Amino acid sequence: MRRARHVGPLAWLLLVSMLVASVAAIDVPYLTGRVVDDANILSADTRTRLTEALKAHEETTGDQIVVLTVPTIGAESIEDYASEVFKGWKLGQKDKDNGVLVVVVPQDRKMRIEVGYGLEPKLTDAACSRIIRNVMTPAFKEGNYDKGIDEGVRAIVGQIEGTGTLPEAPESSASSSNDLFDAPDMPWPQRILMGAFIFGIIGLFTVIGVMTPGVGWFLYVFLLPFWFAFPFG
Repeated sequence: MRRARHVGPLAWLLLVSMLVASVAAIDVPYLTGRVVDDANILSADTRTRLTEALKAHEETTGDQIVVLTVPTIGAESIEDYASEVFKGWKLGQKDKDNGVLVVVVPQDRKMRIEVGYGLEPKLTDAACSRIIRNVMTPAFKEGNYDKGIDEGVRAIVGQIEGTGTLPEAPESSASSSNDLFDAPDMPWPQRILMGAFIFGIIGLFTVIGVMTPGVGWFLYVFLLPFWFAFPFG
């Protein structure tokens, strides 16, 4: 009878990495229309009005604009999430890449305007930043998602069609994604807990690397870059 082979620490590390990657995979929602309100923050009238406006814009210009709201995206960055949804939904015409995705995540207080390359000359990062900060965010701070998203979409359409004027952005740098309410950085208690968790995982594998004969030191050396790369501040 053969004995079961010993599973080394490198195999365990690979297994854990695969499990983390599978859990962290972005769950792209179904594209059910021009307004996908999975967070249920829009009224029926607003959804209807936006759908009709976006349909008219698409019939006139060929550009495809879709609004998505989701309650939370967890630990995923808004940039990665919007990019994956944009690619998964294949927005815009293939030969023109003229799609726009507006993502609003109320629980995480995040939003982003993802723009296809074909529309970037008209809908620049600076323009998206001004729409987010000066059109959408003020309404969101009042708890009025209908107004914020409706006026934000109208500003996007106006910018693409050349019929709208955007307010000047107060910030010095431009970004097409932002915090809905300009919330502060992660509080110190949460940062300490996050740091302890990450140090614990890396430390566990470091101990395994030191204590395991043979390949153990290789694992230890492999983990050294993670210790140096981890931000302490």
